[in-house]
Amino acid sequence: MEKGKQVLEQNQQRKLYTNNPKRRCYKDGHWSHVVFDHPATFDTLAMDTAKKEDIIKDLIAFSKAKDYYAKIGKAWKRGYLLYGPPGTGKSTMIAAISKFMNYDIYDLELKSVKGGNTELRKLLLDTSDRSIIVIEDIDCNLALTDKRKTKKATSNKEKSYQQRMAEARGDQDVTLSGLLNFIDGLWSSTGGERLIIITTNHIDKLDPALIRRGRMDKHIELAYCSFEGFKILAKNYLKIDDHPLFETIHCLINETQITPADVAENLMPKSVNGDDYTDICLENLISALEKAKEDARLKAEKAKEDARLKAEKPSGEKEEEKPEEEEESDEDEDEDEY
Repeated sequence: MEKGKQVLEQNQQRKLYTNNPKRRCYKDGHWSHVVFDHPATFDTLAMDTAKKEDIIKDLIAFSKAKDYYAKIGKAWKRGYLLYGPPGTGKSTMIAAISKFMNYDIYDLELKSVKGGNTELRKLLLDTSDRSIIVIEDIDCNLALTDKRKTKKATSNKEKSYQQRMAEARGDQDVTLSGLLNFIDGLWSSTGGERLIIITTNHIDKLDPALIRRGRMDKHIELAYCSFEGFKILAKNYLKIDDHPLFETIHCLINETQITPADVAENLMPKSVNGDDYTDICLENLISALEKAKEDARLKAEKAKEDARLKAEKPSGEKEEEKPEEEEESDEDEDEDEY
């Protein structure tokens, strides 16, 4: 019986959901979906093996922990924070987790939630068990960053046309408090075996309350490509485990910040007609690594020179510039209000 259930789960098509705009919810429901058949697996992820194994163990332990969560009095859910520069594989990691766990994905676009915290709660109630709720690029998604800054009140004159129209429609934004309750408040216990994953390129911009342990239980940094990550990509793209050019790449990749996405682009053959493009692709990657190394050197030299020039400025000159900088800052803040 249990074996039949496992086979059924393996053959079941996974789905990728997106939340519908407020005006479509009454007719089409809160979520629309497509069949999700992303080919990413943990084997194809350009990550250090030890880190991958740690994530896999954590996922397996979570999937078997229903009784344990009930025993300790916690909702059966787990939060993952994926952070790192663009192109380091955060979205691919989510696809690999979905495939490994055989979970559907609910891709929550917070900017489309125009009914505020109430609508957010309804979206949560309309998700299934054994699923992943994803909020990607949360630092760009909403004004939930930087320690709950309060915005200046604006008069009706200062408000943009879009703001006035939104108010007339009764639109409301999701608040940080509403999102925190969504993640681990009373309503978060309405489902079981659920992962909540948020991603960001700038972890330093996020409110500590959002990413503390208990909400985001596991923090996973997806960093620039290592040599081990490169070898996984070389096997995926070129079907090779070793090559005379690997030593050169090993030296360069340890001295350079390059994303797995950039490495993969250089390793991708420009034709699929069966010709061997291995040498060309590896040479392209070496050129890209050398350029990245040189660009980093020039950037560091410029920063050093700028710091030297700033230090050499007379103190009186610095003081004169200060009010101008403050004025510019005020203008920027006003622009952010619109």
